[in-house]
Amino acid sequence: MKLPRDLSGEELAKLLKKYGYEITRQTGSHMRLTTKVRGEHNLTIPRHKALKPGTLNSILKDVAEHLEIDKKQLIEELFG
Repeated sequence: MKLPRDLSGEELAKLLKKYGYEITRQTGSHMRLTTKVRGEHNLTIPRHKALKPGTLNSILKDVAEHLEIDKKQLIEELFG
């Protein structure tokens, strides 16, 4: 499945809530998300209108590694 091209940082933060991520702070145009699922994990997401594909791919790779699932499975669960 292809990654969406028009996904905003805010929309991604909402989608990641199902994995326990919550916005813990915001500095300028970046949000800090934290989860306690499978240990504490912090993630920084730009609050842009549309995330660049490389940025989105990197964020999803980081989340998948922390949750110990395949990135393709994560993409299916989020966007499928």
